[in-house]
Amino acid sequence: MLNIKSIFYFSIKSLLKAFTPFYFRHIRVFGRENLPKEGALLFSPNHQGAFLDPILVGAYVPGKLFSLTRGDVFVPPYRWVFEALQMLPVFRIRNGFSSLKNNDTTFDRCHEILKQGKNLMMFSEGLHHKEMFLYPVSKGSSRLIFNAQKKYPDNPMYLIPVGINYQDYQRPWKGLHLVFGTAIPIQKYLSNSEKEVHLINQIRTDLAQGMKDCLWIPENSEDYTSKVDTLQKIDSRESFKTIRQLLHTPQSKIVKSQKKAPFIKAVIYLLRLPNALPLWITKRLIKSFSDPIFHGSVKFAAGLVIFPIWFVFTGIIAAYFAGIAMSAGLVSFFILILYIQQRIINSNF
Repeated sequence: MLNIKSIFYFSIKSLLKAFTPFYFRHIRVFGRENLPKEGALLFSPNHQGAFLDPILVGAYVPGKLFSLTRGDVFVPPYRWVFEALQMLPVFRIRNGFSSLKNNDTTFDRCHEILKQGKNLMMFSEGLHHKEMFLYPVSKGSSRLIFNAQKKYPDNPMYLIPVGINYQDYQRPWKGLHLVFGTAIPIQKYLSNSEKEVHLINQIRTDLAQGMKDCLWIPENSEDYTSKVDTLQKIDSRESFKTIRQLLHTPQSKIVKSQKKAPFIKAVIYLLRLPNALPLWITKRLIKSFSDPIFHGSVKFAAGLVIFPIWFVFTGIIAAYFAGIAMSAGLVSFFILILYIQQRIINSNF
């Protein structure tokens, strides 16, 4: 029987999954056939989009997904929400050495979750960042799942590399490819006679390669900036493999974007006017976050909450003064204007 927390979890998950196609221009999910049908899965995504990353993985992974989250956010006003969303607190040195002992309880809980064949998520880079390439992978996720598998050797457990590929992590109405890599079975490492520290390092190495295989731009290089610029000109409806290949295509063969003419800029400005209030609120919220990594996540949250409130509010006011038909027409007009605005902003002319 579903309890209140489960109802809350699946309601939020359904809402987020329903909204993502309105925020991203194209969403393509690859590799779900790679997910084992039996056993526990520990998902390891890259971490470029702040709190938008766990939202996306959680929305597209079947069933419940437990996730490790920075422990300092588990304060009383929000603790119930975080727990209902299956989040588990993990503390870092910056939270104080006294807090680190709480991680033992969390990791024991993670071992139990994996023993039961449930799914878990952990960001193996250890921090969020603005780059599309993979940062060095820490031992945390490899050590966690190895220790769990060692404790419960008869329960199959898998490490799943995940690539979250944003065409532009800060801007709405751009492309997204969510890629699930080849599952790494942890039981096979138990049969190896090497020292435990070497086995964990090998798992980390295999995981890092698996995650790179899931990214459009897996590594930093001299032409990294050029590849990022090229990516903005590629149609995100293409397959993951095709985009990886196009990023190695000579620049002359890629359709070049042009600087927007003053007339187009004026049109964009005029199109902002009908939705000026929610756009202004969103801009103010963005300015409250000094870390630009959060800006895309704030825009996603604004699209999910602020704009619907605006549409409902204007619809009620219009219905009161002009009737239901006029209200529906006005709200539809505001939504259409917002859509056209984003299409023009993200066009290549």
